[in-house]
Amino acid sequence: MRASPIQATVDFNAEGEQHGFLKLPYSHDASAWGAVMIPITVIRRGEGPTVLLTGGNHGDEYEGPIALAKLASTLKASDVSGRVIIVPYMNYPAFRAGTRTSPIDRGNLNRSFPGKPDGTVTEKIADYFQRYLLPLADYVLDIHAGGRTLDFVPFAAIHVLEDAAQQARCEAAMNAFGAPYSMRMLELDSIGLFDSAVEEAGKVFVSTELGGGGTATVESVAVAVRGVYGFLAHAGVLAWNAQYAQKTVPQAAGADNAAARTTTLLDMPDGACYTTSEHDGLLELCKDLGEMVEAGDVVARIYDATRTGVPPVEYRARRGGLLAARHFPGLVHIGDTVAVVADVVERGIPVAHGAK
Repeated sequence: MRASPIQATVDFNAEGEQHGFLKLPYSHDASAWGAVMIPITVIRRGEGPTVLLTGGNHGDEYEGPIALAKLASTLKASDVSGRVIIVPYMNYPAFRAGTRTSPIDRGNLNRSFPGKPDGTVTEKIADYFQRYLLPLADYVLDIHAGGRTLDFVPFAAIHVLEDAAQQARCEAAMNAFGAPYSMRMLELDSIGLFDSAVEEAGKVFVSTELGGGGTATVESVAVAVRGVYGFLAHAGVLAWNAQYAQKTVPQAAGADNAAARTTTLLDMPDGACYTTSEHDGLLELCKDLGEMVEAGDVVARIYDATRTGVPPVEYRARRGGLLAARHFPGLVHIGDTVAVVADVVERGIPVAHGAK
């Protein structure tokens, strides 16, 4: 296979702190010899594991970019044992446009793996991560949220894997992230996911969904910042230190006693977790995020917005559990996910800190 056209302006093997770019040549009307410049930070000291941290896989999700931009500007080589690679804006064109997909080629980066070195801009980005960054990494954290069309209770997530030992490693890392909720997530379509690429490479992988609505909140950013620190400590790249956490991410640590934090484990065992709209119209959610529902409960009503006097269509939960996700905009279209209900497996699980 041909080499990637992307060139890194950082040296992944150099000691110290480096801030540079992944430079992807891109000729277009406004710049004949232009390039997409994806910011990247590499911090290395001595021997140890490599952790790859990514945000902005979808361009309208902001907790990852904020948390990782903070980390890139504050983390020092003297804090690290090993290597940390930080890419806050993975699909940079989408991030700059504030859209889920790239404005250049409409590519959804998280459906484009393994990518192509001679493909579209999005496929070239996927190919570089697949062939050049993943082989360097031992641990990968990809921070997502709901973007403009979904909202979630804040959770870290893993998938159920065929390799039980690998899944156990991923689950331990998910616990260390320390989100209020931890999810064994079911994907309706796993083709082309960055998640799948990382998992198939045998790495420890954790994803997240930390809110939504095309914005970030103080709370959701705090979950992300604290989670990144916990993930790095679990990998052994940073030593868990409450004073360091307070100094570096005070809004994430605050008065919170980190040693006493817990998470609630959720599971999505089958497709009945998903409620999908079969109508267009005006959406009325009947349950709030985090609320418990019973099978058969009305979770949403959809009103015909083309006329009055027509009763709404009711959508009922196909299983009981916790409302973990909901459609965000007030208007809904046929095929949209309206709600996701997950099983509550266990509450009050202590969050573990420190190296694995």
